[in-house]
Amino acid sequence: MSKSNLKSRFGTGLSPQGFMDSMEKNKETFAAGYRDFAWKNAEDRSFFEGLREREDLRCVILAADWCGDVARNVPVVFRVLETADMPVDVLILEENFDLMDEYLTMGGRSVPIVIFANAEGEPLLQWGPRPEKVQELMRKFKAENPDREAADYADNMKVVREQMAERYGEGTSIHEVIVHELRTLLAGV
Repeated sequence: MSKSNLKSRFGTGLSPQGFMDSMEKNKETFAAGYRDFAWKNAEDRSFFEGLREREDLRCVILAADWCGDVARNVPVVFRVLETADMPVDVLILEENFDLMDEYLTMGGRSVPIVIFANAEGEPLLQWGPRPEKVQELMRKFKAENPDREAADYADNMKVVREQMAERYGEGTSIHEVIVHELRTLLAGV
């Protein structure tokens, strides 16, 4: 299925600062990730600084402040896109189900979804809802637990969430992974 053109969404979402200011949940976690971000690799930083020359790239992020993956991942995405000086619109999941339903993850509405588009609004690439080394745990869980009504589903979900938290690690350890994944993705456009 082809994805909808995003041009009509440009300029309609929250700015990164607007999203941070509007947060009611996970605000401290989000703020810490944003505040504590630091470039670990000069080549990564140079790559994203080089994107400043690209006036043809835009970003739309589907997000919700209640989501732990948003609180962990989007601060890094914001910092990277600030460095790239790329226009960003943050769209709130609950207000954009029509778009969200084009970017389902294993059939579910998982956020964040970071969509890169050209200036004409054609979607080019997407990232999310979480780094690959964390997402692989969820893929395995979903394959092994297809029945959401099963008696052990909630217990198994609790276990996988704990495993995911371990993979995210403490502090800013996941930041470099996210930067690498975004760089790899954008290197092709």
